[in-house]
Amino acid sequence: MSGAPVGGDALAGIDRLVALADPLVGAWAARARASTTVGQERAVLRAFGVGGLDRDGRPLAGAVVDRWLADAPGSLGAGIALVFAMAVVEYDLPPLEIALDVAAGAIDLGLEARLLIEPERRAAAELEASRLARSAFERIDANRTARRELLDLLGDSSRPWLGAVAREPVTRAARDEAAALVRAGADLIRVAVPTGRELAMRLLDLGLEAPGPDLSALAGPGEADVVAAPAGSQRGLAVLRADLDELAAERRGYVRLATEAPALSAPEQAVVAAFERVDMVGGDPFTEIVGAGVDPDRSIADHAFAQRLHARSGTIVAVPPGPLVVGPDLAAGVPPDPAVLAGRALALQLLAVRLSVASGLEPGSVLVGALPDWLLDEPDAAIRTLAEVTVRRALFPHHPLSFVAPVPREGAAAVRVPATWSALVAASLAAAGPTALVVRSGGVDRFGAVAIEHRATADTAAAVASALAPVGLRGAAADHAVAMIEAAAATLQRLADAGWRSILGETPAERRPRGLGAEGVADRSEPFDPFA
Repeated sequence: MSGAPVGGDALAGIDRLVALADPLVGAWAARARASTTVGQERAVLRAFGVGGLDRDGRPLAGAVVDRWLADAPGSLGAGIALVFAMAVVEYDLPPLEIALDVAAGAIDLGLEARLLIEPERRAAAELEASRLARSAFERIDANRTARRELLDLLGDSSRPWLGAVAREPVTRAARDEAAALVRAGADLIRVAVPTGRELAMRLLDLGLEAPGPDLSALAGPGEADVVAAPAGSQRGLAVLRADLDELAAERRGYVRLATEAPALSAPEQAVVAAFERVDMVGGDPFTEIVGAGVDPDRSIADHAFAQRLHARSGTIVAVPPGPLVVGPDLAAGVPPDPAVLAGRALALQLLAVRLSVASGLEPGSVLVGALPDWLLDEPDAAIRTLAEVTVRRALFPHHPLSFVAPVPREGAAAVRVPATWSALVAASLAAAGPTALVVRSGGVDRFGAVAIEHRATADTAAAVASALAPVGLRGAAADHAVAMIEAAAATLQRLADAGWRSILGETPAERRPRGLGAEGVADRSEPFDPFA
């Protein structure tokens, strides 16, 4: 390759990526709107006020959906909203009590569904479902207003915000950890959401272990000490949100709360984020599809539903730098080329970002991950990093970028990788343009030093960017950028021509095993939607 500065023809290649991505996104978004999933139905119940655990310690919304589908197989497409609202009307009980009785088998939602045949009863159920949805929207809107008012009152930290990861899994310990991190200089605290029951059961069926501890039923349904709940549960997040608001008042600057949720949980986490004023969530269906093996129709439908709620609540969605796609290389028996891997990741990241915008999110509310983790282990990592950041800035001109430190490693890499990553971020920030977030690793004991380093790096990068005119890439960086864009275009074209087998492997569709959660998605058959 020539090694000429990136511009002209290379930027025209970037324009082609958008042209290739948008028809795919349009088709998938339309398909998503016409589908529902068990995750969406659990989210509907959460929005109706069904939270906490059932009498056996299971997440209540999930227990109700499981009981409903067990009693009335094939009902998923009709949705749970109307039959549940019918039960609320018939028994004249609050949604939480109805849910507990359904989970225990005392109320059969299949019988409630038969009542909907009668026009007067159906009208009453629609009215009640609309009332419950309206109440949910009022809570969501109130939280959005509260965030805006707190930002006006307390002020905001300068960008890029410094994020920290709270690693304690239980609320009692996580709140102490979060307080120490905020006092050391963190502007955002990210909490991991525990593995959901559906994912844990699906993986168990495959003989696999769920990622991370399954803490979904750690505290019993009558647990008075809510701080014994998982930190990433709705109960735990409510406690952390209140703590962070107090810490924000103490330091006179708003503190953001973020979550990172496992596969098959996007719709429920959108409701939790809206109800508990979580400011930022991780959201990428394509990383779920490639990395976790989730069924594509299921994952895209779940995330499109979640993104519509995020748009309403004002929650920021952070899209990672794209998954590592090696299936085509394994099938061909050839070692993967770093620029090709980068292009595949870029293509799927572009699809995730465009899907978010198609679902109603403003570009400024969709953060774009700038630096893939695996790049740290490649030759000429610094040169490739500058190419990655420059291409993403050109491809996503209206989106803020973000840098998230890789998960700490063991052995010699425990020191080398964080140091390399910090150096790469420092070198990249001047070329990155608007950057909203840098999530750093490091324990509480040294986070104060991390915060000082972060602010010095950000200030220096801003000064460098203001003092230098924009320059193009050259040499190996330009070669990487051009090859990356070409690989991204080829990936999008193959997706359009051959579908998901071009990414997931060349096994014929009739022989490919169904992805995780495939049995939990269905075409919508009920025209009434209380959340429309």
